[in-house]
Amino acid sequence: MEEIRLSQRANRTQKARITDDDMLNEGEYDDAWPRLPSSARRYYMPDIKAESGRVLADTTSGYGSRRSNSDRQSIPPRRSATQTNIPAMPGGRPRAPILDDDKARQTSGLLTGRRRVRFHWLVFVGLAMFVMILGWIAFNALSNWWQITQDDWQYGRPRTYQVDMVVGHNDSTANPTHFIAENLNRRITIIEIPGGDTSKAKIYSGPNLIGSGQDLTPVTLTFKDVNGDGKVDMIINVQDARFVFLNQNGQFVAAPAQSGN
Repeated sequence: MEEIRLSQRANRTQKARITDDDMLNEGEYDDAWPRLPSSARRYYMPDIKAESGRVLADTTSGYGSRRSNSDRQSIPPRRSATQTNIPAMPGGRPRAPILDDDKARQTSGLLTGRRRVRFHWLVFVGLAMFVMILGWIAFNALSNWWQITQDDWQYGRPRTYQVDMVVGHNDSTANPTHFIAENLNRRITIIEIPGGDTSKAKIYSGPNLIGSGQDLTPVTLTFKDVNGDGKVDMIINVQDARFVFLNQNGQFVAAPAQSGN
């Protein structure tokens, strides 16, 4: 009887020494044993915390079957246990909007088109000629303005010219004849005061000027013996034109043929 009891105790001790690793590795021998029906199968859902505690207990205790870490199958953690441990990703700078292929091609085409814009050489020639024309117009306007300003300083408005000359009309070197040439509204008028005596003043009508701005044209007088009769003749100068008045019988008379020279 004693032997029977001892054998039963030994069997119980061996059954108690079966570890959880043996239970986990139980599936390795399923191919050797006939497969049980689905109604009789035993499903085992291990807990991560329990399994980690058991593995720690097996490594610290000196009993039970042990296997190397490489031979053990890693059990993935539960999704509910890992979601709370995921750290929050820090927010970075906002991303640039992603363009589709058509918009990207259009944008690149516009950029390359702007960079490759080239003008024909005739465009630059036309611009140069346009600048030259503008410069010529501005130069002429400035020249006219400067000439008018100088005439204002010298002849005033209306344009008036005065000179003294001995022409033989009751005058002398001590009392020369005074001449006044005036451009009044494009009409040339010459006033002669013989020997300074205003009671004997004479007025001669000169040519009429035609054109815009001719009312500011100055008029000058020169005296010269044109026909060679020994008497001083009067010449009216208007720009490039000259009008001759001959000295006859104590007065000036317009020459029959005005050559303008």
